[in-house]
Amino acid sequence: MNRIVPIVLAVALFMETMDATVIATSLPVIAADLDTSPIALKLALTSYYVSLAIFIPVSGRLSDRFGAKNIFRLAIAVFMAGSLACAAASSLESFVAARFLQGMGGAMMTPVGRLLLVRAVPKSDLVNAMAWFTIPALIGPLIGPPLGGAIATYSDWRWIFLINLPIGAIGILLATRYLPFVERVRGVSFDAPGFLLSGFACAGLVFGFSIISLPALPPAFGVFLVATGAVSAAFYVRHARRAATPIVRLELLKIATLRVSVVAGTLFRVGTGAVPFLLPLMLQIGYGYTALQSGLVASASMGGAIVMKVLAKPILRRFGFRSTLVCSTLVGGALIVAIGLETLSGSILALAALLLVGGFFRSLFFTGINTLGFADLSTKQTGDATAMMAATQQVSIAMGVAIAGIVLEASMAFMGTTTPQIGDFAMAFVVAGVLMMTAALPFLSLAPEAGDEVAGRSVPAE
Repeated sequence: MNRIVPIVLAVALFMETMDATVIATSLPVIAADLDTSPIALKLALTSYYVSLAIFIPVSGRLSDRFGAKNIFRLAIAVFMAGSLACAAASSLESFVAARFLQGMGGAMMTPVGRLLLVRAVPKSDLVNAMAWFTIPALIGPLIGPPLGGAIATYSDWRWIFLINLPIGAIGILLATRYLPFVERVRGVSFDAPGFLLSGFACAGLVFGFSIISLPALPPAFGVFLVATGAVSAAFYVRHARRAATPIVRLELLKIATLRVSVVAGTLFRVGTGAVPFLLPLMLQIGYGYTALQSGLVASASMGGAIVMKVLAKPILRRFGFRSTLVCSTLVGGALIVAIGLETLSGSILALAALLLVGGFFRSLFFTGINTLGFADLSTKQTGDATAMMAATQQVSIAMGVAIAGIVLEASMAFMGTTTPQIGDFAMAFVVAGVLMMTAALPFLSLAPEAGDEVAGRSVPAE
């Protein structure tokens, strides 16, 4: 396999993931400079995810119509423009708008990069390609928090966004030089009603869940938005059944490997989406760690994830997708439950060890699920499948954060406290782990040989 293709595509993924983690550690400094509060500034983070939710569904269709390579380079350029606008922002309103623009680029970068990878790499090499594609996404969260803290402490916070400009420029140059030309899909049309309905559905669910879990606005408003998103989703299902070319083809869910990937991936991400929300809060509020100390503890999971990328293909070749994914789901979820139980003992070393091993199994799951979803798809189907998987990913992560917040609030109310205690975090981790383990159930319906060609366990007939 030519590793340059996934590595070039991963430049965008690295830029996006590092940007998100760098900003999270710098919110108080940015808020003070913009003369607002950190809680109000969370609207800027939410606006980014809402933009992702709106524009992800259309990313596959745009790639089919105008060429994935062209849209990938355009996505990086839009992300760079949003980064420049963030650096130039002088008010909360301008910063929120700039983050929304960034989200438009981010909505296309990762899904279209994955689509280019699927179309440019033979199926037998897809597991290795996915592993190389996601390694920079693991490095971004590893270096992002200390980098953001250092910039915010010793320099101007606007450099957090300006560093995206040279990275993005390198990404565009490498994409132009090394990415192969992929034929456009003929006969592609734009489904405007479907775009509006899917946009309202995804934005309502993501924004609504964000407000419920982090109530910068009244929680009742969040419930209203979730309900609006659910109603819009129902109308989209009705529309998709009647439209000749819906923006996301729901009939693709009849393909077993894709359907299981979407359902299991959603369940698993609901659990994993809670962990980045819970862990820093627990370490800083429960144990009294600084932001830097909690970031160093949390980075243990990245070590296990990076090691897994080298072992993913041999494991899948030896055991197949069904057995590997069932095992990684159950073990990964059980380790999150163990983190919840271990918090009661207060051993940071044990917690770091659980994060290290858990990072291995969670990363194995995501490499497997992201590959299995494309195992039985034709080239024409991959665009819509990519958009579908990316959209459900955003909704499930937002749902995970909301559930974690609800469990924390419920536990605090039961215990009669106003600040979350270690026991409250323990309960939330246990709930997240159990949710992750339920993702094993959809895999039981798969045939044992599902995805064998992609895993390298069989050779397609000549």
